[in-house]
Amino acid sequence: MDFKNNYDKGWKRFIWSFRYASSGLKQAFVHEQNLKFHLLIAFLVITLSFVLKIPLYEKLILLLVIGVVIALEVVNTAIERVVDLVTKEYHPMARVAKDVSAGAVLIFSIFAVVIGLLIFYEPVVSWLVGMEIVPTTKEET
Repeated sequence: MDFKNNYDKGWKRFIWSFRYASSGLKQAFVHEQNLKFHLLIAFLVITLSFVLKIPLYEKLILLLVIGVVIALEVVNTAIERVVDLVTKEYHPMARVAKDVSAGAVLIFSIFAVVIGLLIFYEPVVSWLVGMEIVPTTKEET
């Protein structure tokens, strides 16, 4: 995993970087329950966006938000592993580092839910009602 040798530069190094990244993602998927949950929700959101015929630009927003949530979860996992590597016994600062990185995921996840609600609200209500949402006005007879 060390590229300090000159002969490991170029395409070989480039290809190995993808192998290392894939290995890290596999480790995160296998060992992180929250990542599995985020991926399940992502699958459901993407599927629902096609079922409800969400416009393309809103699907792109959803994909961007999903990507950021998953990336933050992977970074959180990396931070937790490094903290565990550095200190084996309990230390208040280690707890703070883990809690703060988890907090970053939580904050963006809340924003992701709000964005999802804004995008899905009208199509879901229309689907549930069975017609387009139109402002109701009373007709005088």
